Amino acid sequence: MAAPVSLQLEFGGGAELLFDGIKKHQVTLPSQPEPWDIRNLLVWIKENLLKERPELFVQGESVRPGILVLINDSDWELMGELDYQLQDQDNVVFISTLHGG
Repeated sequence: MAAPVSLQLEFGGGAELLFDGIKKHQVTLPSQPEPWDIRNLLVWIKENLLKERPELFVQGESVRPGILVLINDSDWELMGELDYQLQDQDNVVFISTLHGG
């Protein structure tokens, strides 16, 4: 059984508007049989934090194109993207690079 994982989640570049305008969230993910990864985290965020218009944040099982994801200040592409296994006290940042006009 994987232990609970405490994370800091940050949303910026307009993404925070989908989360009641709150940029920083300190969350604890519950214990589950498998270790937490980004794929599971996105489902959890959608079910527990996302307040409106999920199509602007997630697409399929990943984030929407145009959302930059950083894990402990490193691009998630260097960390294994959806398969990255979350560690206690990780900092995960979602920054929207899409701007309306």
